[in-house]
Amino acid sequence: MSQGNHERRGRLDIHWSDQAKDGLAGIGDHIAADDPVAAIRWIDRLIADVERAAEMPLAGRVVLEHADRQDIREVLRRNYRIVYRVGDEAIEVLTIFEGHRLFPKGVVADAPKKEG
Repeated sequence: MSQGNHERRGRLDIHWSDQAKDGLAGIGDHIAADDPVAAIRWIDRLIADVERAAEMPLAGRVVLEHADRQDIREVLRRNYRIVYRVGDEAIEVLTIFEGHRLFPKGVVADAPKKEG
């Protein structure tokens, strides 16, 4: 898979794991406790980051905790990490979490590895 193929085909589909959906909702709830309007803005920004990742999936950096997996990438928005797996037809958002927390266990283990 080359980045050129993705550029010619355009935006990949986006699939959200349950963990990513829960992470996004948790971030929104946490921010909304202080400022509901800011929470909406943050969620919109994080979703926009995911949409950009679907347009240029290999632009995200390889996740340091899983450097052996070139298909596992992430984009950062301040202190949040958006981790996704690049497939041929779609990206799968695996998790979204605050960067000061430990990398969630099992997230990458559950993501099928792309063959060759």
